[in-house]
Amino acid sequence: MEDKKLVADSKPAFSRRDFVSTAMGASLMAMVPPGVRSGAWAAGSDAPEKKEVRIGFIPLTDCASVVMAAVNKFDEKYGIKIIPTKEASWASVRDKLVNGELDCAHVLYGLIYGVQMGIGGPKKDMANLMTLNTNGQAITLSNQMKDKGAVDGPSLAKLIAKKEREYTFAQTFPTGTHAMWLYYWLAAQGINPLKDVKTITVPPPQMVANMRVGNMDGYCVGEPWNNRAIMDNIGFTATTTQDIWTDHPEKVLGTTADWVKQNPNTARAVVAAILDAGKWIDASLPNKQKTAEVIAQKSYVNTDTEVIVARMLGRYQNGLGKSWDDKNHMKFFNEGAVNFPYLSDGMWFMTQHKRWGLLKSHPDYLAIAKQVNRIDIYKQGATAAGVALPKSEMRSHKLIDGVVWDGKDPAKYADGFKVKA
Repeated sequence: MEDKKLVADSKPAFSRRDFVSTAMGASLMAMVPPGVRSGAWAAGSDAPEKKEVRIGFIPLTDCASVVMAAVNKFDEKYGIKIIPTKEASWASVRDKLVNGELDCAHVLYGLIYGVQMGIGGPKKDMANLMTLNTNGQAITLSNQMKDKGAVDGPSLAKLIAKKEREYTFAQTFPTGTHAMWLYYWLAAQGINPLKDVKTITVPPPQMVANMRVGNMDGYCVGEPWNNRAIMDNIGFTATTTQDIWTDHPEKVLGTTADWVKQNPNTARAVVAAILDAGKWIDASLPNKQKTAEVIAQKSYVNTDTEVIVARMLGRYQNGLGKSWDDKNHMKFFNEGAVNFPYLSDGMWFMTQHKRWGLLKSHPDYLAIAKQVNRIDIYKQGATAAGVALPKSEMRSHKLIDGVVWDGKDPAKYADGFKVKA
């Protein structure tokens, strides 16, 4: 069996020297002792409108910065208390955001845009305050697929082309990131995800149990549910999402536009606290180990620490005998490169929604991204946390199929794919 080739070629979003200062205010803020800084933050008109902030999350490794912001009390510095609230499915997260039961949520990037556009649920103006993580998802195939010779994209395409039966693949939400990674990867192999296979929606924590009983042949989900399938000996990793798009955006801190309008100070305080948490997680191996121990607990992800920690550290094995250290593992901060809500990232999800027929016509990609991705709030939170900003609100990447995405002509990009709805 050939080793899986790392075919994703990505131009780095920016290097450290490309960073610009977060303006004089940030520099000055960084010189102020934290105790004094938090006192100033919580005083007068800058005081958070809400002291307690309910943030929904799904049991996944990438909920870590939300959880650790609360557990390590980074929130207190900014005059708030984050209450992480465990949810059962992305549909539940969507509904509770829309009806106000949750203030914010650890949520799929594409879900926020789906609600904004009125697809995948009720239409409501939404806000993306920051990106929570990049990388760290995967596509798992069942061991029965391995027995049939399907161990990677090309061999899977050969098997599906035989049309021996209908093959079923699961994603976590119709407009979400995992649906888009799954569809993009299948299409890059010449498989039309809407015509050549059946796709179903399954909540992340239920993926392993459903594969165990044969409900699907493959799935795309966040960790630790890919590594769990390997440890339970029911599946293997066919590809990681960082091989589809290196440093891709994944979960975001999502809320409604109304909530931000009513609670702008709270919004920036939450951003600052989660930036501090992400910075702390990424700072050292012991911090990552501690994070894995915390989020493995029953009240969060509810699995074994070792299932989480390996891939969190970038130590991968695919269940087929290959092991490697992946420098593009899940990141929560990466000197601030993770968290900026790039307009081009939001636009990309809309191009894929159009590609797969979820959007019937081209939206005003840039205008909607500017509306949803609240760069103004992010900048305020980053200033409070002393985090640098990138030079540009757009970024460029080459994905697994060799196609470059830079946000410059989204309609042409969306229409340019050979495999589409």
